[in-house]
Formats: sequence, structure tokens, C-alpha cells
Amino acid sequence: MPRTPLSPAVVVATAASLADAEGYDAVTVSAVARALDVRPASMYAHVRDREALLAGVHRLALGELAERVAAQVAGRSGHDALAGLAAAHRAYAAARPGAWTALQRPASPETAASPEAARVASLLAAVIRGYDVPERATVDAVRLVGATITGFVALTDAQAFAHRPDDVDASWAAAVDALDRALTSWPQEGPAA
Repeated sequence: MPRTPLSPAVVVATAASLADAEGYDAVTVSAVARALDVRPASMYAHVRDREALLAGVHRLALGELAERVAAQVAGRSGHDALAGLAAAHRAYAAARPGAWTALQRPASPETAASPEAARVASLLAAVIRGYDVPERATVDAVRLVGATITGFVALTDAQAFAHRPDDVDASWAAAVDALDRALTSWPQEGPAA
């Protein structure tokens, strides 16, 4: 079978697959070269170094997550959009654990300014705009939603809930409902001076 020609996209996709299969920390230029059956030196024509490789995985993950979120929130608002947003994140974390881990790392300045990052941010902001959250509080609301989703997914992945017989899916639904109530009742006045 002929080998797939190397390109930055092929290198990054292979790195993301390696992260999913062996863990985020297993991603190195040498490991990706082995997976592609090429010499490590061949990789440097397509990726500068490990940092750039991991930034590529981060950006790829943002793009994939944006596609899932867009599909889940399209035509929805309020609780339905929030539940779709949360479900997209949770499903992505389960399907692409290494790529999900990349999303939990600090983004390089280039990644933070990328179209992929902007799309994820705009989708999340659109969900928040479906509530009566004051414009000045949008960042706070986005952080609350993001932290809740990410924290729940991380604790589930770490088996932190495994010692309890309670249904994790029921707790997930309760968390989404609690976020909905928080967003629905967001204070309209600013903080007291």
C-alpha cells in the first residue's frame, strides 16, 4: 500500500490519533514519525518542533469540537442549546480523549487567535446570549459553563464518581439543569461598589 504523502495536516492528524490511543504525553515528533513510518528528520519539513505539533493538535481539536457543538446547538436556544453544547463536549471527550486533553492545555497565542478558537468561543457566546445575561457578564457566564462542563468530564474520566452507586448521567443532567437555572436567574445589576 502506498504511503500517504506527508503534509502538516497528516502529521497533526496522526499526532491527534496517537494522543487518543496512547495519551497526550506520548505525542512527540519521534513517536509521530514512527507512526507514519518515516525518519524523525523528515518531520521537520512539516512541523517545527513538539510544541508546534501539540499546538496543531489543539487547533485540530478546536475545529472538531466546533463542528460537534454547531450540530448540537443549531436551531436551539435556552436549555436545549445549553444541553446540546454540554453533550457535544462530553461526547468529544469520550471519542477523542487525547485531543480533548489538548483542549485543557494553555493555548499558544496563535492557537488562541485561530479561526477554530474563535468559532468555539462564538458558539458558546451564542448559547449564553440565549439567556438574559447582561453583556458585561458574558465572560463570567462563559467561564461558569466551561468550568462546569470541563470539571464534570475530568472527574468522570478520573473515576472520581466511581465509588458511588448513583447514576452519573443523572448527575450530568442535574448539572446542566443547574447551569440553566444559574443563567436564567443571572443578576441584572452590577456588583455593589
